[in-house]
Amino acid sequence: METAHQDGIGEADGLERLWTPYRMAYIRGESKPTDASAGECPFCRISTSREDERYLVVRRGETAYAVLNLYPYAAGHLMICPYRHVADYTDTTEQEAAEIATMTKAALTTLRAVSRAEGFNVGINQGAAGGAGIAAHLHQHVVPRWVGDTNFLPVIGKTKTLPELLLETRRLLADAWVE
Repeated sequence: METAHQDGIGEADGLERLWTPYRMAYIRGESKPTDASAGECPFCRISTSREDERYLVVRRGETAYAVLNLYPYAAGHLMICPYRHVADYTDTTEQEAAEIATMTKAALTTLRAVSRAEGFNVGINQGAAGGAGIAAHLHQHVVPRWVGDTNFLPVIGKTKTLPELLLETRRLLADAWVE
């Protein structure tokens, strides 16, 4: 944390600041597809790459994979994504839907073991109106939660604190993944 000595016009404001410059890429929409095509989709790029550490992939299955969210709500925030570029949950195959469910259960078990999560938010934000940041490629969020884990920072300061680097979180979860 850094204490601000001056605000934008030269007067001391007494506020402390947590700098989160990585968020600017998210705000600018960098790597967000400009259209709905698979060629523009970051989830499709991840699914065809075998650079799991670089792309923060924790686990791969036959039809779906688990990946850390690059802009997490909390430490350990995972997404379960089908390999196939599909936008609507009702368009998944039985095998895809089953593997998404199985991987979600494994993610809960693994996160609980690694981070001692006390609860979870699990869900799909489907479509732009449903809050999906990348609506063209279905992804289910698995967000670990702890009692008292939220405070004024996200609401007032639009800042989240993460206690661990994403590559370290990825390594811990990948090493501890429970089938």
